[in-house]
Amino acid sequence: MKPDHGSALSEGGSTADGADGVNGTSAPLGSKGGAPTLADGPAEPMIVAVDGPGGSGKSTVARELARRLGLRYLDTGAMYRAVTQLALERRIDIEDPQAVAELAERAVLTIGTDPDRPSIAVDGVSVDAEIRTRAVTNAVSAIAAVPAVRALLVAQQRQVIAATRPDGIVVEGRDIGSVVAPDAQIKVFLTASTEVRALRRSRQLGEKGVDDVARTLAELDRRDALDSSRAADPLAIPEGAIVLDSTALSVPEVVDEVLRRCGQSSNVAT
Repeated sequence: MKPDHGSALSEGGSTADGADGVNGTSAPLGSKGGAPTLADGPAEPMIVAVDGPGGSGKSTVARELARRLGLRYLDTGAMYRAVTQLALERRIDIEDPQAVAELAERAVLTIGTDPDRPSIAVDGVSVDAEIRTRAVTNAVSAIAAVPAVRALLVAQQRQVIAATRPDGIVVEGRDIGSVVAPDAQIKVFLTASTEVRALRRSRQLGEKGVDDVARTLAELDRRDALDSSRAADPLAIPEGAIVLDSTALSVPEVVDEVLRRCGQSSNVAT
């Protein structure tokens, strides 16, 4: 049975040092007057915002940054994918903003923020594998363009961030440094050539053929256009962000460069 108070967020996992206060906390999605904000509380968590288009390497880089800095990790894209997967499963018209918004309000997302074991569940059911399919990837931009959905999920994302005090979190997505956490201490925008991004995405899908990569390339071009031109929180380089082209860089090289530019040692212990 769905809770009658609307969607809720459960921030799973423990804090990086095992402190209490994060494990199992939940808050109603879209509730008024009571949701934590980034300004609440005595301690401000370290927030690292990692933005960029699909295939730029931001997920892998963000998780490694979280490990190196001893922080939590949040993949905001997984949240939009979870709503998308639910819409496809229930045969909701993804081009109907009202139907999609109502679905998002009813869904209960549970987010795990351990960078070694990030997870997401919808209504108590894990969807970690289901949200990575080509069908979800090709439909998620339509879901993410619905302003009501973005408002709901941004509120959830800010609740997760607030719950990581006093440690902090690395958050990745397409509007983190510009919308979700504009006051993040570190902002990174990753990019890469479309060809390399298509190759990376095809490998993630287990595809190796030339035709598969060509199809992925076309899909990335389409999604880039949709994400960059949507009216609500479009993909853009946040003000003050470190911009890195990962085309010819390995993950350790990207992470080292981010830490170097931030004045951190490249061997920061977790």
